[in-house]
Amino acid sequence: MIVLKATQDKILSVLQSVSGIVERRHTLPILANVLIRKTGGSVQLTTSDLEIQIRTAADFDGDAGNFTSTVGARKLIDILRTMPADQTVSLESSQNKLVLKGGKSRFTLQTLPAEDFPLVQEAANFGPMFSVPQKTLKNLLGQVSFSMAVHDIRYYLNGILFVAEGKQLSLVATDGHRLAFACATLDVEVPRQEVILPRKTVLEMQRLLSDAEGAIEMQFAGNQAKFSFGGMEFVTKLVEGKFPDYNRVIPKNHKNGIVLGRAALLASLQRTAILTSEKFKGVRLNIEPGTLRVASNNAEQEEAVDELSIDYAGDAIEIGFNVTYLIDALANMDQEMVKLELADSNSSALLTIPENDSFKYVVMPMRI
Repeated sequence: MIVLKATQDKILSVLQSVSGIVERRHTLPILANVLIRKTGGSVQLTTSDLEIQIRTAADFDGDAGNFTSTVGARKLIDILRTMPADQTVSLESSQNKLVLKGGKSRFTLQTLPAEDFPLVQEAANFGPMFSVPQKTLKNLLGQVSFSMAVHDIRYYLNGILFVAEGKQLSLVATDGHRLAFACATLDVEVPRQEVILPRKTVLEMQRLLSDAEGAIEMQFAGNQAKFSFGGMEFVTKLVEGKFPDYNRVIPKNHKNGIVLGRAALLASLQRTAILTSEKFKGVRLNIEPGTLRVASNNAEQEEAVDELSIDYAGDAIEIGFNVTYLIDALANMDQEMVKLELADSNSSALLTIPENDSFKYVVMPMRI
């Protein structure tokens, strides 16, 4: 039976959309597989790692009738990648195996029974559904995801906090040294809901979301989140735990503020970062009326100094930062101007967009 038949590029793109979460080696061998379920002309592909499940459906040519089985996802992708994009490829079932044919090539692949595939049990009581344009969520994730912790013992920091309330969706990430906040407006009012999406989910969402027109629908339950977009359904477990109160971390009323060009500041930091030491990524910012001086040095007694002219008449401040934290934020923004607010050399700094409350970035100072 011909399960599906189409050009290489069509089959490959559908497969790649669901297989980002698939591990090559897993304690459960079947989780390295993709579940293929054919109903008439429609083929549904599902992958899972027990925490996340991704499902999509597409129409392919093939024989009439129903079929279901699982086959190695990565292996299938690796084979397809070696074929020309416009080549017609077919997947046929034959005695508990799947045969992939394209041109004069033929690959016989082992399958595992579909009934052994562990589907994620969906929560019974999801909250109200709401949506934002895909592009909006992609931008929000880009503005905060670099601040997520990696393998932190405080597991609730290894992800992003989603807060939906009224007509606002806010995303927050922190690793204890810096915190990023970004928000967007919703079309409908929703009751307050707060969930923490795991790091792997966030990275996979960033890979899948596109700038194309179209909305992403979201629903949250006590221990699960569900996203639907572009013909895909994405279900993920949530991180349990209490996220820090980010409103207390974001400084209010810093008395010294500088508005300056984002690109110029980013370039200056990137230049001075070259002479920081690998372990100790510190730069010093000297701010005085009219001038911002960025300086760094390293164990080899090398030194970098860079100056920017600024419109500033506040206090003279010398403050140290991990330069990577500043570069991360500036590189993930696209605004022309940014605002840096400071109190003194020992308080955290606040980076924002002038006249715009939708993005806030807090970074702790470091002693240099």
